[in-house]
Amino acid sequence: MTTPADQRSLTILIAADTYPPHINGAATFGYRLAKGMTGRGHNVHVLACRADNGKSFTEFRSEATVHRLRSHGVFTHEYFRICFPWEIKKEIKLLFDRIQPDVVHIQSHYMIGEHVLYEAAKRGIRIVATNHFMPENLNPFLPFPQWFKDIIGRISWKDMGKVMGKADVVTTPTPLAAKAMHRHAFLRKVLPLSNGIDSSAYELKPGEVIARHPHPTVVFVGRLAEEKHVDVLIKAVSKTPTELNVHLEIVGGGEVRQTLEALVDRLGLGDRVKFLGLASDDELRETYIKADLFCMPGTAELQSLVTLEAMSASTPVLLADAMALPHLVRDGENGYLFTPNDSDDLAAKITRILELPPAELAAMGKASRRMVEPHSMQGTLQTFEDLYRGAGFEDKVV
Repeated sequence: MTTPADQRSLTILIAADTYPPHINGAATFGYRLAKGMTGRGHNVHVLACRADNGKSFTEFRSEATVHRLRSHGVFTHEYFRICFPWEIKKEIKLLFDRIQPDVVHIQSHYMIGEHVLYEAAKRGIRIVATNHFMPENLNPFLPFPQWFKDIIGRISWKDMGKVMGKADVVTTPTPLAAKAMHRHAFLRKVLPLSNGIDSSAYELKPGEVIARHPHPTVVFVGRLAEEKHVDVLIKAVSKTPTELNVHLEIVGGGEVRQTLEALVDRLGLGDRVKFLGLASDDELRETYIKADLFCMPGTAELQSLVTLEAMSASTPVLLADAMALPHLVRDGENGYLFTPNDSDDLAAKITRILELPPAELAAMGKASRRMVEPHSMQGTLQTFEDLYRGAGFEDKVV
């Protein structure tokens, strides 16, 4: 842990292959990490791709100095961008020369993260690597048969091991994710470290009143992508009892939105399912607070920040029994797990929760709120700061 003798501010370089305006868990974490470290008095720089065509440039934002690298769009996705190594390696070297980082923190083993790590390794600079990746996350960008996606997934795990194996410390949000990295990427020491959440941001303020919906409402928040399986949730809502009048609010955008809208029309749910699109922080907070139930049907979640946000708002949860989501549910206490891709099981559990007496539903929400406490953002920031300064956590690695 840090001591008074080692409190000098650090120059931190965060390498983020996805960063706002991108909207996903890794991008959100990168932003919150930069903001938190700046708030702790450090000199924070973020290296990320630019979100459109053009030359590299630097912008001075409240959370950090953000250096945007020249990037290129891909035909398989509306906003995903890639950086070519031969275009960015020289710029990375020049950035190191200019800012002289004390530590680098990469957020993936792809493109920017990979070449920042290699440059830091050459210079003997401390490296922290965090993995937010699962092979399923690539599926929306790969219009290929599943057997070919499986091959790419195995290659991606191998590359992760090759790149992150050079880091001084490797972290990932949950113990389950750490074990997956050990098993598939052959990384022997991985520290499970929550992405963190400012749970107080989602509580009702003293004297604040936000009216609930007049009908039972389920909420999903996230990127509308294949691996989120929002279609399973829509089908489940169609199978709940008509007299229960279950409504669904879907927050987010993505490549499968049109397909989901067509499904809603086909099932005749137009009056009960709303696509709210992208939401501001204030709008999202209100959505969580007004919801009766939060559902995450995704099967590739390394932690699920949106689930933690919903739990912070004292909302019961229904989560797919997949990847790291089981860590966020105590069955029957703050919600339930359901069988992945099984709309019948999900419909039955939506019905079970929404038919509970109000006092029992509120008790489930309070249990969610209690479970979020170990995921304190300040605790996460303190641990990363300690890692940046050279602390060891060998007793906690998986």
